[in-house]
Amino acid sequence: MDLGIESVLVAGRGPAACSVTAACSRLGIKAVAVHSAAERNARHVRLADDAVELGPAPAAESYLAVDRIVEAARRSGVAAVLPVPPALAGNARLAAAVRRAGLTWVGPDADVLERLGGDGVEPASEHGFLAWVTDDGLRHLTPVSRDRAAGIARVSWTPEPQQLPAAARRLKDIGWRGLVTVGIDPDGELAEVAAGFSLDMAVLERAHAVDAVELALRSASGRRNRSVEPEPGTPRAAVAVQLRSTLPPGTAGRITGGLPATGRRTSADADVVAVSGFDAGDRLDGWYDALLATVSAGAADTATAARAIGRVLGDLPDAGVPHDGAETCAVLERLADGATTPAA
Repeated sequence: MDLGIESVLVAGRGPAACSVTAACSRLGIKAVAVHSAAERNARHVRLADDAVELGPAPAAESYLAVDRIVEAARRSGVAAVLPVPPALAGNARLAAAVRRAGLTWVGPDADVLERLGGDGVEPASEHGFLAWVTDDGLRHLTPVSRDRAAGIARVSWTPEPQQLPAAARRLKDIGWRGLVTVGIDPDGELAEVAAGFSLDMAVLERAHAVDAVELALRSASGRRNRSVEPEPGTPRAAVAVQLRSTLPPGTAGRITGGLPATGRRTSADADVVAVSGFDAGDRLDGWYDALLATVSAGAADTATAARAIGRVLGDLPDAGVPHDGAETCAVLERLADGATTPAA
């Protein structure tokens, strides 16, 4: 598959970077990882074709350091920079610096980010939507509801269709291209607007049976070949969960096992995809986000998708670090029983 981009710097870490790197491999694109001094042997590094160290452990001096990311891209010889988390994908300064370096930026232009997504916030509103924004408008439009823990989406799913704010339809007109995750406030207006691979993006992938990395690269390269793009069909229900460590902030741990095994599990009633950010023996560093793994499923209805994920999480042995699996499974049980709105 010729997407017009042969190599990318995957700017990110954890399960999301692992997922993006694996997608690049499937698409035949060279993936170069970035890492801090504390994560030289992290799973997202081991999966990549090459890797570049950014700096010391603090994220501000490594994973979020604009100048170091751009220099890493130059040194590695990649054609493009693919930012993973909204904190990077929504960084207008990074987008502009990548373009000035003569590289392709996989995301909306810097001036558009300044207007709508420059804060790089991970959407956590109870309701929102995901989409791929093209010259034709919003494609693979996916409404999403979220159960939140400490202000972060813990479980996301497709609710009943919702009316979009009028401003959502104008994303195309203001120049946004690529993936977008949007939060909708209680008054029905746009709240957060995020670029990149948000925690909810797997909901869009499972609902529409598409690869978000492929969509993002098509937008960045300008090589949209409609003859090989997935035909829009009737979307399925989808659910995505994030499994997080509950160690106190700044506390390190060691993974001994017990995380969802990375891969796709297809059954008669559901398609389940798990992505772990760690293998047994890996160190969980206290410097960074506590996300351990993600699991998502697509099925005929939300209850079936929730039950499929519940089976994966319910069979986990001890992981070596405490996590919120029990709380997450409680939300899944509620969805499996027919609840379709976030808990009060």
